[in-house]
Order: sequence, then structure tokens, then C-alpha cells
Amino acid sequence: MGLRAVAGSLQARLWALLLCAASLAGGVYAGIVAWPLPQMLVALHRALPWVPAAPASGSAPAFAITALLLLPLYWVLAVQATAPLSRLLRALQGAVLSYREGDFSMSIRAQGQGELGELLRLHSELGQALREQRQQLAQRELLLDTVVQNTPLALLLCSLPGQIVYANIAARQMLAHGRGLVGLALDEVLAGAPADLRAALQSPQDQLFSLADGAGHEEHFHLSQQTLLLQGTPHRLILLRHMTREVAREEVATWKRVIRVISHELNNSLAPISSLAHSGAELARRGQAERLPQVFERIGERAAHLHAFLSSYARFAKLPQPRLGRVVWRDFLDGLAAHSAFTPAGALPHEPGRFDAGQVEQALINLLKNAHESGSTPDDVTLAVRLHAGHWRFEVTDRGPGMSQTVLAQALLPFYSTKRSGTGLGLALAREIAEAHGGRILLANREGGGLQVTLVLPAA
Repeated sequence: MGLRAVAGSLQARLWALLLCAASLAGGVYAGIVAWPLPQMLVALHRALPWVPAAPASGSAPAFAITALLLLPLYWVLAVQATAPLSRLLRALQGAVLSYREGDFSMSIRAQGQGELGELLRLHSELGQALREQRQQLAQRELLLDTVVQNTPLALLLCSLPGQIVYANIAARQMLAHGRGLVGLALDEVLAGAPADLRAALQSPQDQLFSLADGAGHEEHFHLSQQTLLLQGTPHRLILLRHMTREVAREEVATWKRVIRVISHELNNSLAPISSLAHSGAELARRGQAERLPQVFERIGERAAHLHAFLSSYARFAKLPQPRLGRVVWRDFLDGLAAHSAFTPAGALPHEPGRFDAGQVEQALINLLKNAHESGSTPDDVTLAVRLHAGHWRFEVTDRGPGMSQTVLAQALLPFYSTKRSGTGLGLALAREIAEAHGGRILLANREGGGLQVTLVLPAA
């Protein structure tokens, strides 16, 4: 769109127009006063009957005649003088309305000098800047959408009522076999999903959980979620990360570390034993038998330490097949309480359980031990037993600091520990026991602080 600007200073033009009008008015007034006024009034009366025909004296009739003659001319001059300004204001109004609708293609050509020309040039620069910013934002949005759509991380964005407003390719493949999800309710999409996946996505906590694929293999996933504001409206962002390959790599790296640790511990124990055995033989050869009991005692201490060290690893590596049996809940929990204190939460199920009581008790002892070592008060360490969707759920909770994202993703790996003197076998052994029963173990941070570890076993 083009518009020719008013040249020169607007203030100078207005002053020039006013001076011309005043000069014209003075000239007309002087001419009327110099002419024979009565004859002119008669002529005007003939042309305009409403003008008085009687002669008059003084300046009032001359002033009235001047105003009568010049008002139409002034009106035409005013219209011509303000026409460019009116066109400019209409053009600016149209441009602003286009900008409000998100259309930055409209431009106004600036010509001439002065305030209006400068205003048009600034407006043209503003439009160009807005168009460039719009193009850059469009390119960034396209790049961001391409990255988000093609990332292996499954991403879901839901409104707080539970309606999906965004889902990338990984989320669509995982939840709907590639079909679109935008506009659907999350509960509706999860209706046909596996129970563990449905329970994880319906929970507000970050957690690590496992799913069985079509071949019966365990697939591990890390769930992270948070609440954010978009255009003043709260939304829930859900991120699902496939952790199976990462867990496998970490397990290989962990086994390598275990071999190094065992080798180091064997060397630290066998070297003193060999040295003490040589010293004992030398003392026996010299006949200094009074020092032999001390040597044998030291050898026994090192051997006992080595035996205890290797036994902890052997128990994990040689977990026997579970022997399923009928379990009375009250007797089972009373026996568990004798090993580790806890606060019962909720009522016990009416149906008796069926699992290897010894192995499950050992798993729960490890979980309760971790809960007490988290820094939680003893009264906040609770144990609940529930029957849900055909599975027994043993839920151990505490009010410690919980787990960071990094620790949560690796907590179930064998020999991984954040404690200075920890072996990293507690959670790993509980996981092995759960999987030997056909179950699994779930970790989730609690609202308000703390951790919830759930041991899930099939009830059948």
C-alpha cells in the first residue's frame, strides 16, 4: 500500500495556511469597505433574498459579507489541507488492525520530509522488524517441532482436565500405534493400555516402572512430569524415557566394577593370609609356638571377612526359585516386624497370599532398612498390603529426601549405592525376588517428600 506524505513541516504548513487565510480575509474586507456598500447590498439582495437590501453604515455589514464570501472557500481549503493527514490516519489504522490480526505484510510507502514523512518511515521500519521477527519465530517453531517430534523421548502435554493438547511421534506410537492423540482425553487413551503404564501415567509422581513386551521381556521406563503455565492456563507435561538399553549398559558396566571390587577384595585378603601363613611356618620352624595362636587368629579373621564379603554376593547371584505357599497375613507381618519396625497402613486383605514367604520377607526387610536409613522418622516408615488388579502390592513409604532423577533411573541396578558403606544389593535383590515371582518393583517420589517403593506380585 502506498501513500504520498505531506512534504515539509506540518507546523509550518498550518502557519502558512493560516497566514494566507488571514491575508485573504483582510483583502476582501478592505475591498468591500472601499466599494459602494448600498449598491452591493442591493445586488446581493437580488441574488440572495435573505440579505438585507437597506443601506447600512459601519463595519458590521462589511464583516458579515466577508465571512459569507470566505467561509465556503475556507471549508474547501481545510478539506484539501487535511486530506493527506486523513488518508495517513486511515492507512495507519488499517495497518494497526492488520498487525492485531497477526498480518505483518501491510506496508505504507514513505515520501517527503517533515514529521509525517518521518512517522511513515518509522512505521515502515517497524513493519519490517515485525515481519523478520515473525519469520524467525516461525523457523524456530518449525525447528523445535521437528526436534520434539523425532526425539525418542515420548512427550505428552495435557490440560489439567486431562485433555491431550500435544503428543509427539514416540508418544503416539507408544499409546495409540501412531494414531493422533490431540483432543482426546488421557483416561480414554489409557483405557486399553497395560495396567502398569496406566497406573504410572495416572499418578502425579516421577517414577521408574517396567512393562512386558510381546516376547515377555521386561522394558524399563522412566516417567518424569511437571505442571507448567501456558498462556495463563495450567498444563501437565509428561515425559516417558525408554531406559532398557541404558539399564543394560549400566548393568554391564556394573558387573565390570563388581569384578574389579571382588579382585581387589580377594587380593587384600589373600595377600595377608599368605603372609601370615609364611610367618606361621617360619615360627614353627624356629620353635616359637607361643606366637602361632595369634597368627592363626589373624588368618581366621581375614578368612571370615572374605567369607562374609563373598556370601553377600553369592546370595544375590544364587537366588533359588521361589517356593510358593499359602501365607496368612497376620503371621507374616508379625514375623516381619520382628526383623524391622514399621507402621501398618490400611486394613489387611481378607484373602491369604501365595508366594515364597522367606524370599518376600527378605525383600521387604531390605526395603524397610533403606526406608529407616533415609533419615525418615521411624513413625513415618509405613507398610501397606493391598490387592489391586489381580496383584499383591507391598507399599513401603518414608518421609526422607526421596531420590533425584539420576538416582531414580539407576537405583535398581546391582551394586549401585549412594551410601558410603552400602553394597548396592538391597533394591537389586528385591527386584530379583519380585521378577522371580513374575512381578516387578516400582519406585516413585512422594508428594511432600519421601519415597514409595512398591513390590508387585501376581495374586494368582
